[in-house]
Formats: sequence, C-alpha cells, structure tokens
Amino acid sequence: MFYLLVTIVPLNLLSQDKEGVIAKLITKYGDINILLYNSTPLHQQNFIKLSNEGFYNDQLFHRVINNFMIQTGDPNSKGADKGEFLGSGGVDYSIPAEFRENLYHKKGAISAARKGDSVNPKRVSSGSQFYIVQGQIYSQEQLDGFVKTGRHKAFTSEEIKSYTTIGGTPHLDATYTVFGEVISGLSVLDTIASQPVDSYNRPIEDIKLQIKIIK
Repeated sequence: MFYLLVTIVPLNLLSQDKEGVIAKLITKYGDINILLYNSTPLHQQNFIKLSNEGFYNDQLFHRVINNFMIQTGDPNSKGADKGEFLGSGGVDYSIPAEFRENLYHKKGAISAARKGDSVNPKRVSSGSQFYIVQGQIYSQEQLDGFVKTGRHKAFTSEEIKSYTTIGGTPHLDATYTVFGEVISGLSVLDTIASQPVDSYNRPIEDIKLQIKIIK
C-alpha cells in the first residue's frame, strides 16, 4: 500500500505573481509542494475545509493516466475492492467555475474535476474531486494548430514557454477550473503517473491519501 500524507501551511507565497496557501504532499516517492491560489477562493477554501474534516483521509488516487493526469477525491474509493470502478462519488454540492486568464493547465496544475458539458453547461466543479496535470510537451506548431482550429485562444508568451518546455494539457484550458500548482516535486508526480493501472485507469496497487491542515 502507498500512503500519502498532506500537510497544509497557510502562508502568503509569491509564485509567478500568484499568492496562496502551500500544501505539502509527503509520499514514499518524495514530497510534492503545492500552491493553492488566493485568486480562486471558493476552490481553495473548500479544499481546506474538506481536509480539516478528514474527508480525503484513506481515499485513493482512483484515476491515473500517464502523460495526462492523476485524480482523487471520490469518497467511494475508501476501502474499495480491487478492480472496482471508481470516480462517480463526491460531496452533495458543486463549486461555481473560477476561470482566470492567467491560470492554465501546465504540468503540475491542480484542477477541479467536473461533469461533462452536456449535463453541466456552466462547467461547475466537483465539490471534492481534483486532478494534478502531468500532460505532455507540445511544439510551437502544435500550439498554433490549436489556435487555427479554434480550440484555444492565442497563447500568451508564458503559456507557450510552459507548454513547449515542461508541457501540460492545453485543450483543457478555460473549461476546467485551475486552482493551484505544484511548486516542487514534479518528479514525484511522474512516478505516480507511471504506476501500472487496470482497464479503468485505476492503479493496480492502491495509492492512498491522507490530508492534514497545519495552522
């Protein structure tokens, strides 16, 4: 079994002109430090609230796709049988989208999961499920293709630098709320993303999660 302990220290931290709260994810593979943005307060405070309540304790990373993302936040994953399909569980509320022009799906972005557009036209976020972007590296030509086909607005210089160096998932921009980012420990993200999975993209060996807030 793989247990993940997260400690969160409320601080003001400037990371690429963003302020927020730091979350330290401690794993057997090493630490991941995350910044939860003040500019997305609904998502930030909800994450802290659930963590204080112990909601995430013993949940699993139930969906892991290499070169895409790792996802958690389904309470049904606690004690789930091996091979059981997961991902449909959550809290009984959603969170209004908090799209921001300067927040995008670079590698290490923390973003809220949600239901599809057909049943969720306002693109409101799941109240509990979130994912960490791994993604892939794109060439300038590929990014130009997104713009030419209307799948993305013109990329900023910062976005171009991120997507052509560390990578990400630009096709998710402005459709899923980004509310944080990894500020150290991207190699640990890669390790988790590379774990063997079953046909549901659930890791063969359970990856458990625990979160604690330090005030």
